[in-house]
Amino acid sequence: MRKTVLASLALLLASSTAFAQSASGAATDGKVKIGILNDQSGVYADFGGKSSVEAAKMAVEDFGGKVLGVPVEIVDADHQNKADIASNIARQWYDTQQVDAIMELTTSSVALAVQAVAKEKKKIDIVTGAATTDLTGKACSPYGFHWAYDTHALAVGTGGALVKQGGDSWFFLTADYAFGYSLEQQTGDYVKSSGGKILGSVRHPLSTSDFSSFLLQAQSSGAKVIGLANAGLDTANAIKQASEFGITQGGQHLAALLFTLAEVHGLGLEAAQGLTLTEGYYWNLDDKSREFAKKFFARTKKMPNMIHSGTYSAVLQYLKAVQKAGTDETEAVAKALHEMPVDDVFGRGGSVGANGRMIHDMYLLQVKKPAESKEPWDYFNVLATIPGKEAYIDPAKSGCDLVK
Repeated sequence: MRKTVLASLALLLASSTAFAQSASGAATDGKVKIGILNDQSGVYADFGGKSSVEAAKMAVEDFGGKVLGVPVEIVDADHQNKADIASNIARQWYDTQQVDAIMELTTSSVALAVQAVAKEKKKIDIVTGAATTDLTGKACSPYGFHWAYDTHALAVGTGGALVKQGGDSWFFLTADYAFGYSLEQQTGDYVKSSGGKILGSVRHPLSTSDFSSFLLQAQSSGAKVIGLANAGLDTANAIKQASEFGITQGGQHLAALLFTLAEVHGLGLEAAQGLTLTEGYYWNLDDKSREFAKKFFARTKKMPNMIHSGTYSAVLQYLKAVQKAGTDETEAVAKALHEMPVDDVFGRGGSVGANGRMIHDMYLLQVKKPAESKEPWDYFNVLATIPGKEAYIDPAKSGCDLVK
C-alpha cells in the first residue's frame, strides 16, 4: 500500500514538473527580460529617452505580455552617454539580473562598447539609437543587430538629395566621437562619388552650448552646404546659432544629417522649415503609421520618431524570434532573427543581413513651412522613398567577418 502511495506521489510530482516545463516553454529562468539602455537626461533624451522605454512596453503589450508561457519584463537605465557606465550596466544586467537582451543604445561609442560586452557574454543586443556602420562592419557580432538606421543610410538620403540639388561643395561640423566621424566619412564619400568636393571640417565636443567658432569656420569656407554631422540638441543648437550668424541668409545650406521629428518639434517650424532630412519612419505616412502614433501619443504626449518606432519593432521582432525558436537561448534566437522577415509598422518588408543589419526602406523628408502644416506634429513633406538595398551597405561589402 505504502509503495502504491509513493508511486502515485512520484507520478503526480513528475506530471506537475512536466506541466510547469510545458507552461514555461524553454525559457531558462521563468521569464524573458529586455533592457532598454539609453540617454534619458542628456543631449539625446528627446531623441530616444524614456519614450523609447514606452515604445518597448507597447511592443510587449501588443505581443500579449508573455512568450513561451512566461512573462516579459522591461527594465531601463540611463547610460549618460558614457561608454564605461553603459558597459558596467550591461555586465550587471547580463550577469546578475537575468537580462536576455539589451536594446536602443543611443550614442555610437556606447553601442560599440555594449555590443562588445554582449558578444563576450553571448547575449543579444539590438541597436536602434546609434548610427555607426561599424556595428555591422568591423565590430559586428553574431549576437548583434542594427535596426533603425545608420550613417550610410543618412548619407545616401540627405547627402544624395542635396548633391542632386546642386550642393556640390561641403564643409562638415562634426561631433567629436565615433558617430560623428562615421557620418562625416560616409556622407563625404557619397558627395565625392557624386562629383562634389569636401572643403574641410571641424569637430566639436558632445553637448557643447557654443557653436560660434565652429560655425564661423564653416561660413568662411564658402561651401555651398554645411553638413551637421551631429544629432539631438547639438544639431538644434547649431541650427539656431547659424541663423543668428545669418549663414543661411547668406546663401549657404544647412544639412541636418541626423535630425528627427523630435528635434524638429523642439526647434519649431519657423527655424526648421526647408531642412532636408532622412528617417526610417514618419507618423503621418499612412493609416498604419497613424494608428501606432496615436497609441504612442496617448502614453507620451509626443509623436514617435524612427528611434521610438524602431525600438518598438526591435522588441516585437525579438519576441517573435523567441517564440519561433521555442527558447530564449541566445544562439537559437539569433538564428531566428537572421532568418525571419520583419513586417510591422516600422520594418515593412525588412530583412536581416548576415552582418546583423536590418535592411528596410528609408524616407527623404523636407520640413514644411509653418503655413503648410495642417495639424500639430504635421511637419514633413515626403520627397522620396529610398529602397533598403540603396540605403544600406551590401553585407558582403560591410567589412563584417561573419559574412561568407
